Amino acid sequence: MKPFILILLFILTLFTAQAETIIGKSFHSLSDDVTPVNGYSKIQLDSIPPDETGMRNMTSIQLSKEMVPGWNAGNSLDAIGGETAWGNPLITQNLIDSVKAAGFKTVRIPIAWSNGMDTSTFSINPTLMARVEEVVNYVLNDSMYAIINIHWDGGWMQPTYAKQEYVNNRLAVLWQQIAVRFRDYDDHLIFAGTNEVMVDGNYGTPTQEYCTVQNSFNQTFVTAIRSTSGRNVYRHLAVQGFNTNINYTVSYFTAPKDVVINRLMVEVHYYDPYNFTLNENSSITQWGKNATVPLKTETCANESYVDAQFQKMKTKFIDSGYAVLLGEYGAIARLNLGSATLNDEHAEFRRYYIEYVTGSMVKHGLVPVIWDNGYTGDKSLGLFNRQTGSHVYRSIIKTIMDVVDTAYSSTDIGLLESFPNTKIFALHQNYPNPWNPSTTISFTISKSSDVIFKVYDALGQVVQTLVDSKLSTGNHVVTLEGQNLIHILKNIK
Repeated sequence: MKPFILILLFILTLFTAQAETIIGKSFHSLSDDVTPVNGYSKIQLDSIPPDETGMRNMTSIQLSKEMVPGWNAGNSLDAIGGETAWGNPLITQNLIDSVKAAGFKTVRIPIAWSNGMDTSTFSINPTLMARVEEVVNYVLNDSMYAIINIHWDGGWMQPTYAKQEYVNNRLAVLWQQIAVRFRDYDDHLIFAGTNEVMVDGNYGTPTQEYCTVQNSFNQTFVTAIRSTSGRNVYRHLAVQGFNTNINYTVSYFTAPKDVVINRLMVEVHYYDPYNFTLNENSSITQWGKNATVPLKTETCANESYVDAQFQKMKTKFIDSGYAVLLGEYGAIARLNLGSATLNDEHAEFRRYYIEYVTGSMVKHGLVPVIWDNGYTGDKSLGLFNRQTGSHVYRSIIKTIMDVVDTAYSSTDIGLLESFPNTKIFALHQNYPNPWNPSTTISFTISKSSDVIFKVYDALGQVVQTLVDSKLSTGNHVVTLEGQNLIHILKNIK
């Protein structure tokens, strides 16, 4: 196979900051949308300018391609009563290292911010804030993406007119605190506004009231983040559909106003069919085209349904410029079905379910983030031993990685945004820019290839060869040192 060549034209504009025209009056007016209610007020914000440092010039769709696949640190920091209240040990760097080594690119960290909160002011407990930052740093230390949200948190986000002002105010106060704390983090940290917002116990089609109020929560979240300025003006944000249900999201979601373009992701979850994936009391233990026993097989939500659901998200959102985060999915283990044969049979149907659903997500451009609740026994969703970091369900983990590797190797799936006629590679914005004395340049290749990456000056002369070797499928980063290029600039006529 002939090598393909990446050519970087080195010109003076690399050292020049580009002016932003979208920040200004519109940014401040958006901030004014959040007003104090019920006796509470938003926190006092310092006045700093927007800051692009570390926030690459990438759309949410471009960024999402680097996030595949993802893993949830569930039932830990989202536990009511504290990180270990639901039986899981503390999250450790060793656990996150194991998740990274398995091949995951993103860690979603669900959080109950109300633990230890001062309810009179909605002030976040400083110990909790510090602990969340510690866990976020575990993820970023391993060069992965981290997503933090406000999870169920006791269920105070009720989407009714009666609760709307209270919830929006509380959301604004909480997210402004979180955003200020993490304002200096680069674009590997993503904020997700809420979780599965719905009226408690009502899983039916939402009313106009419920949808209107839930959409207002998304607007409050976006406005609160942007109001803290700095890097948060450019941060990628995830907003949720009603109850993160695909059908309700497609039908009732209203995109919040934003001061920057192409920095929003839409989040949904997928646990269909419920009787196979989550219902602990169900006798449904088979799924898909290979099912052999009708009484053990759900009649709905088979392979064609999976594809149709994810196609809806692609058509409605990805094709309109919004990345789609599939923030949770999975199927429980069944370890006590009466015999080893029956247990093994279900294990294979479970593995196939994960294989097909993950593959369909990636094929349609969604970011799969599998749910792991930390428990690995019967009727559990855990993949890793939270104490040791060891892989408990190796076949599930391997299946996810194999699906993703296959997708990245295929030019048919359209996983990579590429040049129109080649579909071979994508070259991303260098960081930092402007830069001195060095900058990093990332690029993605869709299949293992011989790569030549050269830097040219404005006269067309080669000044550096950064890569001349065979590289594997996926993302790569090279560093361009500027110190040795100064004499070149001086000699440009």
